[in-house]
Amino acid sequence: MDRVTLRGLKARGHHGVFAHERRDGQVFVVDLVLGLDTAPAAAGDDLSKTVHYGVVAEEVTAVVSGEPVDLIETLAQRIADTCLGHDMVQEVEVTVHKPDAPITVPFDDVTVTITRRRP
Repeated sequence: MDRVTLRGLKARGHHGVFAHERRDGQVFVVDLVLGLDTAPAAAGDDLSKTVHYGVVAEEVTAVVSGEPVDLIETLAQRIADTCLGHDMVQEVEVTVHKPDAPITVPFDDVTVTITRRRP
């Protein structure tokens, strides 16, 4: 399986369990690894036979800035579902970064990574 990778997609969302997270929002960062067969697209130099990563990027940032959820695990699943909505995508690895998570000790980042495949 080939991979198309998008790293560092940024969008403001209002996800979290605390009222201030829902009210104020924060920036979330998303990394994607899309698994698909790129050979047909490469053979014919044909965008319609691969995934349009610009469209995927727009859809994913819309999910992040859309309806709030409590958990970044839920957000990651919604993003995975969006990516798998593209016919060419057979699997996806989603990492959601929450660099401004409400943690009381020094830290660099909090992430959740999930992998989902078509049945």
